[in-house]
Amino acid sequence: MMATAQLHTRPVGIIGGMGPAAGADFVRLFVDACNAYLTRTGFKVIDQAYPEHWLVQVPVPDRTEALCNGHDAPLPALQNAVERLQTCGATAVAIACNTAHAWHAKLQQDHPQLELLHVAREVARQLKNSGVKEVGLMATQGTYRTALYDTALSQAGIVCHCPLDNERETLMRGIYQGVKTGDLAYARACFINVAQRLQSRHGDLTLIMGCTEIPLALENAPEASDWRLQNPAQVLAQALAERAYN
Repeated sequence: MMATAQLHTRPVGIIGGMGPAAGADFVRLFVDACNAYLTRTGFKVIDQAYPEHWLVQVPVPDRTEALCNGHDAPLPALQNAVERLQTCGATAVAIACNTAHAWHAKLQQDHPQLELLHVAREVARQLKNSGVKEVGLMATQGTYRTALYDTALSQAGIVCHCPLDNERETLMRGIYQGVKTGDLAYARACFINVAQRLQSRHGDLTLIMGCTEIPLALENAPEASDWRLQNPAQVLAQALAERAYN
């Protein structure tokens, strides 16, 4: 136990609301990551050891719809969320939505005093360090359209396999008609279907759940118990905890 060491923390922020359940779950993942950090470094796990963290749940226009139709309707809401977190004193910010990272560069450019974490780069870094060479990507149409993960994974030397067009539509139904409406059974069936198809074509892949709502239905599915699932939200939460503890 580090009885004489001093624990230093920095305020951090989380942009949620895309959807709200995923934002709330991200806070849980962040607290778990803080707990793991405290345990790993030998600090006592008490209320006062957790860093100041702010969650802004804001209504953000549909990210995939905006990307598919070529407009930036989500950007003002995202800008507003970053500015609110900045006012709260946040020094690093995580966006609890994969697709919203399409506007990451603009948000970072407009707020250089903050560190805006990038989910795909964090995931690619962790997978590379773990020796992963190939992955399957389950995500939204917006994320596929922007090649968010393809770019980061390629730079890390990792091959990314994506679903076929009809399978992408199945994922979207699982997200929109499943998780977003509270029908997790329907969402789970959609996600399992696509995951099995990816693995039938490409082998026993690490599967990236590249939408924050996919893990809410897939992670605890009995069919997925032996699969290698990568939850980007968990990776991002760990990265945010590292920033919070400086």
